[in-house]
Parts: sequence; structure tokens; C-alpha cells
Amino acid sequence: MAIMGLNMLMLYCEDSYEVKEQPYFGYMRGKYSYDDMKECDDFADLFGIEMIPCIQTLAHLYEVLKWSVYYDTRDDQETLLVGSEKTYQIVEEYIRAASAPFRTKRIHIGMDEAWHLGMGQYFIKNGYKKKFDIMNDHMERVLEIVKKYDLVPMFWSDMYFRAASKHGDYYDLKGDFTQELVDTVPKGAQLVYWDYYHDDEEFYHEMIKRHRMFGSDPIFAGGIWTWTGYGANWGKTFNTTNPALTACKKEGIKEVFVTIWGDNGTESDVFTNLLGLQLYAEHGYAKELDEEKLKERFEFCTGCNYDDFINIKYLKEVPGVPQDNPNEANPCKYLMWQDILTGLADYNIKGLPLQEHYENLTLKLKDAISRNGDYSHIFELLYNVSNVLSIKAEAGLRITKAYKDGNKEELKRYVEVLLPELKDRVSDLRNVHKKVWFENNKALGWDILDMRYGSLLIRTQSAIEQIDDYLNGRVERIEELEQERLSFTGREGIITYGNFYGSIVSPSRIAPRG
Repeated sequence: MAIMGLNMLMLYCEDSYEVKEQPYFGYMRGKYSYDDMKECDDFADLFGIEMIPCIQTLAHLYEVLKWSVYYDTRDDQETLLVGSEKTYQIVEEYIRAASAPFRTKRIHIGMDEAWHLGMGQYFIKNGYKKKFDIMNDHMERVLEIVKKYDLVPMFWSDMYFRAASKHGDYYDLKGDFTQELVDTVPKGAQLVYWDYYHDDEEFYHEMIKRHRMFGSDPIFAGGIWTWTGYGANWGKTFNTTNPALTACKKEGIKEVFVTIWGDNGTESDVFTNLLGLQLYAEHGYAKELDEEKLKERFEFCTGCNYDDFINIKYLKEVPGVPQDNPNEANPCKYLMWQDILTGLADYNIKGLPLQEHYENLTLKLKDAISRNGDYSHIFELLYNVSNVLSIKAEAGLRITKAYKDGNKEELKRYVEVLLPELKDRVSDLRNVHKKVWFENNKALGWDILDMRYGSLLIRTQSAIEQIDDYLNGRVERIEELEQERLSFTGREGIITYGNFYGSIVSPSRIAPRG
């Protein structure tokens, strides 16, 4: 980061930091201790990088509020109960613990995506109240706490914009957003406008102007699209970042940062984001982006090969996906985890040459391992992902076709050759992924991926056994293969944003209370 010219790192923690008074906060979730965070801050300071804690003080707290000890402080499963004195006692403990290890006086207090604010226990206790007013009540109380510790706060702006929209849409330019309404918002915190969806520069200009109605320039936060499974969606990243940062420069916005999320399993290694960081750095030092300079600077700063990093996008940008993947398709995730026999995504990929695509990509990723220095592990991991998908992507379709055509030789080939080979490749992938995870992450959290790989292995073995039983006359049919395949989305064409494991792997709920 320092070599790139970046000077701030925000540590996003929902419940992954230690709050002494709250033992269930971050319980078994790999939370950072005070000493951990202070060590990070000390190291960052050596390179002139400011570390800022980024926490949640309203919503995004499912992993906390699921514990029964918090029952009386929750509005719903992931939102704190506004107005409860116990809520503000807890929030103060959060803020004190999160800010204490860091030199900076700045803190991000979150408050985004409180989808059902005021509609749960709050409604039962208080009756209906407008979300805008509930946000104001909560903001006022949280800012009192922030002021007590002499901190300088910022917060995600979306809940105010959603409250002014008839559709609850952050980006609704027709929302009833008046200066009179804005003037009711408590003062003393800077808004963070987050957006990694739009490719129209004028949209960003308009949203920045709306944020300025609050009385100051917003901070802008974009995103590196690495949170939808393995690899990166560079098309979406570049095509949203370039107009966004161009607009920020024209509007005179002084501070931007880029978000790196780990939604639903964090299959993608954190260092995959390096090219996105370089993109932001180059925008920061140039009026207009020079892509050749971006390539040169990336290779100088990281020792990596630019073209190899670009090729990572083809794990997601497969045949059937428009150029640059604007609709956020992530077939490498849902084709990895979907079941071979039930194949919920099979209908949507019929007729696409995915086996050939992944076979070719596998060769490119294998060659890249030796060209990327300290970051070769990224390509070792993704080579193994593509190697699995070169068999698995179309396996369900091909097995189903052979079954319905009565092609027992083809079924036998899957039982004796291809599915055992697939198991070997999944085992290799798991072993590499485990090594990479433990090199770059805390141990807690790996259990999720371990269970996914374990399920994939045992379900592949089940497929072998069930097909073998059919071939040898022990059963008359394979019930799963008798079922008609329907579109996952109800529409033709490849699935976009299939990012939730529970809905990918089975049509039944695998964790009814999860």
C-alpha cells in the first residue's frame, strides 16, 4: 500500500474485535484483541498509513444478536433496539474498545443497511415511527458517545437516503429528499457515500450533490468486486471505479477509499485485491487514468504480472456472460458448490462450453504461478479452482443427459474415471486453500470452507454410489435425475449474483434457523 501511495487502512469489524464487557461479542469468531489491533496500528504507522476502526452501531450485527444474552437489545435479528438504554451502554463499550488501540481520533460508526429498522421489537414497544426520525434519534445518542471520547465520526449514508425513498432505494434519484428534511439530521459526523454499482459518471455527480445538502463534502467509498466467490470481477470494478473517481475529482472530493468485503464464505484470497488497490492509487495521482501507467506501476509495486491478474476475471466471465460482466455473474461459485445430482444451476448453463472454457483457463492460471513472485499462492489457488470446474461445471448436465439417453457407458465413465478424478481435484483444492487461508487469516472462519469442501466431497461420493447402484441393477432409477430441470431465476440465461451458499447447494434449507 505504501509503495502504491495509499495512506489509510480501515479495519472493518462487525464483531471481530474484543469488547471486555461483552464475552459473547465475537465469540469463536477470531476477534482481534487490543494488542492485535495496536500491533497493526504500530506497523502501519511505520509506513505513514493511518488505521481507522470501522464498526457497526446499528445493524449488520446478526452474529452478535443471535446470542440470547442480547435478546432485549435487538429490534430484529441483526439490528439494535433504538431507544433502549442497554443498547447505548453496549454501543459505548463497542466504541471505547474499537477506538482505544489506534492513534487516530477518527472512527467509522457504520449504520448501513438496517433493512427493517423500527419494524420489530421497536414497533411493538413504540408503535410506528418514520425511519428517518428513528435514525435521527439513534444518531443523536451515538454522537453523544463519540463526543465523550473526543472522536471524529463518519457513517454510511444510505439509511437516510433509503428513508426518503418510497422504495427504500439508496440510489433513488426521485426520492423525496428536501433540504428541510436534511436539516433535521444531527450534525457532527461526515457522510460516506458508498457505491460500486453505477457506470454512469453523471449519476455520481448527482449523488455527490445530494450528499452536500447535509452541509459538507462526503467521503466516497467504492469497491473491488472480489466478494462473489473465487477471483475478481475486474470488468465491474474498473467500469464503476473509473466514472466514480473521475466524478470525485471533478467535484473536488478530497477523500476516497475502496471497500473489500468477504461476503458469504470469503472464498477469494485478500491479496487478489492488489490490482484494485493499484487502480485507486493511480486515480489518486492523476487527473485522468493512464492504463499503460497503471500496468507499469502495478508490476513495479507488486512484482506481479498485470495480464495474469486480469485473467483472473475469466473464472466469472465465462461464455454466456456479457463482456466485463456488468451483471455480476459468478458461475465459479455456484458451479463449485451446487450438487452434482440436483444441479440447481444446470438449466441456466445448458449449451455453454464451460468445460472447454475452464480447461483453457486452467492452463493459463498454471503458467501464472511462476510469474507472480510473493503472490504466486493466488494463482496456485485459482488454478486448482479452475481445474475442478473443468470437470464439475458441466458434470451434472452430462450425467443427466447420459441417464435420460440410456447411455450406460458414459455413466460408467463418470463412475470409474471422471467423478473419482473430480474428488482428487477437490481434495487438492481444499489442501491448497487451507494452506493459503492459514497463511493469511486467523484459523477461526476456515470451518465454513472446510464444511463446504467436505460436503462437496461426500456428495460426489454419493453420486458415484447412486449411479453405480443404478448401473448394477440395485435400484431401478436415480430419483434426482428424473426431476425436470427448471431455471434457477425463472428466466433464460446465466445466473447473476448467485452468492448465497444455502440457496446454491440445495432447494431445502440446510440450516432452518440460520
